[in-house]
Amino acid sequence: MITLEDCLGLCDLTEEEILAIAEYEHMPEMAAIAYGQYLLHKEHGTEKIFEMIVGDIREAQSRGDRQKIQTLLHVLHHFIRNHPEAAPKQHPWHKVL
Repeated sequence: MITLEDCLGLCDLTEEEILAIAEYEHMPEMAAIAYGQYLLHKEHGTEKIFEMIVGDIREAQSRGDRQKIQTLLHVLHHFIRNHPEAAPKQHPWHKVL
């Protein structure tokens, strides 16, 4: 049987990035692995993953969950370092909600 860890090992995203996708899309982690891998190979897919992580950060901000915000900011930083094409021209926090 293929485990979650096996699938993570075959994925080009980190476990934390997968968890961010799963949270944003409200889907199981295994499905998030497949979706994340799909997005990595789709035009503008990395930008979509970036938006998901930012969406999770904004949700954590609305709940006042500082620990989650800090964790997701680290996830976002790591994602941008590995996928610089996903970084927006303007910092996402400049948008007024």
